Amino acid sequence: MPRPVTLFTGQWADLPLETLAAKAAEWGYDGLELACWGDHFDVLRALAEPGYCKGRHDLLARHGLKVWAISNHLVGQCVCDPIDERHRAIAPDHIWGDGEPEGVRKRAASEMADTARAAAKLGVPVVNGFTGSNIWHLLYFFPPVTTAMIDRGYQDFAERWGPILDVFKTEGIRFALEVHPSEIAYDIHTARRALDALDGHPSFAFNFDPSHLLWQGVDPAHFIDTFPDRIAHCHIKDAVTRLDGARSILSSHLDFGDHRRGWDFRSPGRGEVDFEEIIRALNRIKYTGPLSVEWEDMAMDREHGAAEAVDLVRALDFPSSDRAFDAAFSE
Repeated sequence: MPRPVTLFTGQWADLPLETLAAKAAEWGYDGLELACWGDHFDVLRALAEPGYCKGRHDLLARHGLKVWAISNHLVGQCVCDPIDERHRAIAPDHIWGDGEPEGVRKRAASEMADTARAAAKLGVPVVNGFTGSNIWHLLYFFPPVTTAMIDRGYQDFAERWGPILDVFKTEGIRFALEVHPSEIAYDIHTARRALDALDGHPSFAFNFDPSHLLWQGVDPAHFIDTFPDRIAHCHIKDAVTRLDGARSILSSHLDFGDHRRGWDFRSPGRGEVDFEEIIRALNRIKYTGPLSVEWEDMAMDREHGAAEAVDLVRALDFPSSDRAFDAAFSE
């Protein structure tokens, strides 16, 4: 069976879910990966209102769509981050409260645990998201960064996320971290260290997204092969590097979409990600979950991009073989 092709709704949260569902059905998607912001999926309503989750399924079903995962990146980011004015833009009012940093982090942690409970009520097996990190700003080791400082960062992550993940385990849900700059895990080595910090917690997994690995110089397919049992979800997202001697891989404090950046996101198939190798790697680990388009391209109309992307993904995907190509010679 081909893997379902879904659209992550995070970049479309300005549209009512009913409107987006109609568009996604017209473009040919099988379902939506529901963001826990906008009106797409509300964690608190899912827990408080008996008919809420059924209503989400009914809305999608009217358009021939399904849901296999929800995503709560914005609240998850607040769990471990040093909280500042940036977070006011992403934190819901009930999470932000008075803005006192530790209060924000604790409320965010509580809501991530509730997100596991809401996912169970909705009947999906995966919650995608971010963790935040209190050591991301220490990426460059000057002024000198000690081993103890980094160790404390992973300890803080484990202390804050361990209890959350215990709730995920109780509910039978996996939390899939989108390995990403600004998170506790942003490449292969930090992903392994995050797993070690949690003692390999069974409910901690990864939302594979090649775009965040490519510009760092990390082979996305190698990431899949490194963590075959931890890939719980897959984003289809593209990126491009443009290092010409003037553009910097650190992006020079330039906004996404600025032509002077050394890298940027692209609509799937318009960048440098080798999706062929990714599909082969996913086949090797027998991944059967959604291929979820996360659409970001500042220079392209998003509806054009989303419609184009679903056809690309269907053309790329193929089942693995159960026999050698030359098996006929030995029969």
